[in-house]
Amino acid sequence: MSSFQISEEQEVPRLLPHIDLPEYTFITGRGLPHPYRDPRGHSHQKKNRTPKPLNAEAWAENRAYLLAIDLFNYGYYWESHDGWDRLCRVSGADTEVGKFLKGLVKMAAAGMKVREQSIHGVRRHAASAGEVFADVAAEAGNEYYCGLELTMLQFAADRAAQLSYKRDLPLGQPLRVFPFLLQPEPMPLG
Repeated sequence: MSSFQISEEQEVPRLLPHIDLPEYTFITGRGLPHPYRDPRGHSHQKKNRTPKPLNAEAWAENRAYLLAIDLFNYGYYWESHDGWDRLCRVSGADTEVGKFLKGLVKMAAAGMKVREQSIHGVRRHAASAGEVFADVAAEAGNEYYCGLELTMLQFAADRAAQLSYKRDLPLGQPLRVFPFLLQPEPMPLG
């Protein structure tokens, strides 16, 4: 097993740079205020609108999807998990899009488990995500889905399950723990 550390200088592109990222990332069981339920939470009393369902052909128009990618890439795993989970529910969990979103939810859950220091949870969620992405690839018959390369997602999930992670990560500070970014391909011009 190898250990991977991401350079702080590495540029992380934003898909929605005009939207502020939360003050902290929530980590279950670590004494941080719950984002919604606690009055001190970073999203307490913010309108939690139901997102528009994700359309595989018009993914670049779905702000909730793009924001969840930004959150994931910046190490806000709980928040990206929450965003993709909401999208999955409104998009239909048993649809092809829903299955794809379940894979992203599981990848975000793996990131959450890194922060919770549960290596078993990391491996379980990451391996499950890889299986979901393989299933979506077989169903969709495309190299890309919602702008993301399915083979890369499978590889990233498998890699995330094999890595070892630093144990003393700063509480609440968003921190990328995986050696990859989710970078959608540009939408083809119609």
